[in-house]
Amino acid sequence: MGFNGTIWRLRRGAELVGEIAVDGADFPWLHGRFLPGPAFDPAVRQLFDRELALLERLEEDESDESAEAWERAYDEVNRTLALAGPEGAAVAEFLLHIRGDRAWFRWSDTPFSEEGL
Repeated sequence: MGFNGTIWRLRRGAELVGEIAVDGADFPWLHGRFLPGPAFDPAVRQLFDRELALLERLEEDESDESAEAWERAYDEVNRTLALAGPEGAAVAEFLLHIRGDRAWFRWSDTPFSEEGL
């Protein structure tokens, strides 16, 4: 299945946080334009800003402390939000980054830990 042109939805409960209009793929990552929804409030934006800042720090400093800080930040994203594919069903797990109007993500129908990632 080609993913270009598909729309993925990010939700917090029943609220629409935003949509990602996929316009590129670099397996296993999909890339697209992020269209904020009504629930993309400052708290949600901060989750992604913090996650990216910690990821960038981790790329410079691969210490256990940096890795644990990023993991805690990303766990909060996963506890707070759900990503649904083009058919509307939520995926089991995802890794999503948002910067401005761009988003890139990977997803799985099974938890990443079961896949050995």
